[in-house]
Amino acid sequence: MEKQLAVTKKARFDAKIPTAQKELFEYAASLGGFRTLTDFIINTVQEKASAIIQEHNIILASEKDREIFFDALMNPSGPNEKLRNAAEQYKNFISDNK
Repeated sequence: MEKQLAVTKKARFDAKIPTAQKELFEYAASLGGFRTLTDFIINTVQEKASAIIQEHNIILASEKDREIFFDALMNPSGPNEKLRNAAEQYKNFISDNK
């Protein structure tokens, strides 16, 4: 599950980037309709972080599903009572209709 961000506490994040890269980001921000470069960067990084976390959680879920599946194949628990009753009813049905 994605961690919820606290809105009350603020932290500062600084980064030194080449001028050309900053100009590229500013241009993209203006094209995207963002008020400021900061809004653009925060929005873009938030989206990317959420996508990475979601992909990670899907991979973890897939690994857990795979473990459950292979465990069931390698260590079958055998038929339960309902399945045994259904098999018995089927055998009776087949033998009655011969």
